[in-house]
Amino acid sequence: MTVLSEVSGALEAAADPVAAVALARFFKTEPGAYGEGDRFIGIKVPVLRKIAKPYGSVPFDADAWLPVLRHPIHEYRLTALLAMSYRFESATPGEQAAIHACYLDNTASVNNWDLVDLSCPTLVGDYLLERDRTVLDELARSESLWERRIAMVSTHSFIRRGQTADTYRIALILINDRHDLIHKAVGWMLREAGKRVSEPELLAFLDQHATALPRTALRYAIERLDPDVRRHYLELR
Repeated sequence: MTVLSEVSGALEAAADPVAAVALARFFKTEPGAYGEGDRFIGIKVPVLRKIAKPYGSVPFDADAWLPVLRHPIHEYRLTALLAMSYRFESATPGEQAAIHACYLDNTASVNNWDLVDLSCPTLVGDYLLERDRTVLDELARSESLWERRIAMVSTHSFIRRGQTADTYRIALILINDRHDLIHKAVGWMLREAGKRVSEPELLAFLDQHATALPRTALRYAIERLDPDVRRHYLELR
């Protein structure tokens, strides 16, 4: 039995047509929206995690997983990404490199914000912890909305380990981005850097760049600051 047939059986058994309609609406699949054309069968993330987790103990085979990762149905793609993430945690360095390469070779399938956010901190960020990180700069300058979001959200892995330089560098690359989903990602990572590592460092960044940040990014970034401090930065706009 192939991975696709195994996963398909589990997913189709868990499908909920009513939930599928709600998910399609939530993830903006209407014409002209960021998720245009995506298809859902109505399965929430906790269920997908249960389906994906057993594959964390199985050696990764890119050829076996590509039909799932490239599947037109959203939940199939997310299951593949979750399985890759679970496997990454216990994989050998060589296998981790293969998983990371498969991910970057298939970013066209990582094409909604939940797919990005639930996968890139592990499959990109964790992989780059002890490696050169210039690939993030390349992703941040991509024409692809999702590659740009991958660049920003991957830095969450570094933030969790007390490292913020890449977060601030990628935020500056994306500071003039026009898409709301990038504004939110930038603000979210700035907020996390301030919360988890250094609020004074965040304030120093905002003192220099608050007037250039998109308003949504700024609101996210200052969300956990004192009310008077939030007001100060908002008034700068």
